Amino acid sequence: MNIISLTKDFIQIQSPTPEEADFARYVEGVLDDLGWHVERQDVTANRWNLFAVPSAESQPEVVFCAHLDTVAPYVELSEDDAYIYGRGACDDKGVMAAMIAAAIRLVEEGHTGIGLLFTVGEEVDSVGAKAANAQAPESVRYTLIGEPTDNTLIVGQKGIYLVDIRTMGTSAHSAYPHLGESAVVKLLDILEAIRSTDLPEDPELGETTVNISRLSGGDRYNVIPDAASAGLLFRVTTSTREVEEIVREAVGDRGTIQVHNR
Repeated sequence: MNIISLTKDFIQIQSPTPEEADFARYVEGVLDDLGWHVERQDVTANRWNLFAVPSAESQPEVVFCAHLDTVAPYVELSEDDAYIYGRGACDDKGVMAAMIAAAIRLVEEGHTGIGLLFTVGEEVDSVGAKAANAQAPESVRYTLIGEPTDNTLIVGQKGIYLVDIRTMGTSAHSAYPHLGESAVVKLLDILEAIRSTDLPEDPELGETTVNISRLSGGDRYNVIPDAASAGLLFRVTTSTREVEEIVREAVGDRGTIQVHNR
């Protein structure tokens, strides 16, 4: 198998989250042609992981895992004397090609306890990884995850806690602020409480961080907004429960939260 050619083929198929279906079908075809037994793990509508083993009877102990999706926008394939460029070249389609080649070689050398897992949704909410965890064979002991993080071997990484915070107020004309209650101000107070809190740390993985990624509220300059919302993404190094406690304490009875993953 030519890893370079396979990587180029992969890059030329767009797969931004959550539009992984075409690429998943292509990868499935590649594995079918290699004689591997491939199963789809349903995740959401028209989205699925791929789990492949050398044969239907295989009991994989070691699984190579990469993700099918990429960030947007699409970047065309190109190359020079040293590098291949394009969306997903290193994150994660080049990794996928290398894993497939490595798995084939290991099986040829007699190591049959090998599996391949390719997931959807890694760039946003890891929905594919959660589905894979629920469907993992009991035989699996080790998972090797391919990510281009400084090209070094690591034994853990930050998790994700994704939450929306919504606040409600009372609409009024800005000339009479005492008749209204600003949902935006209420939301800003909550966000400041979260930003001023010391987030949990892990001695190996470091600090938990938060990205306030989306803000919305109000639609007219002269009207006190009666609704506001914010989307927050925490990169968690300890327990998501600790982070959720911080969020709930900051929100209190001033708003509501919607957790997208735990």
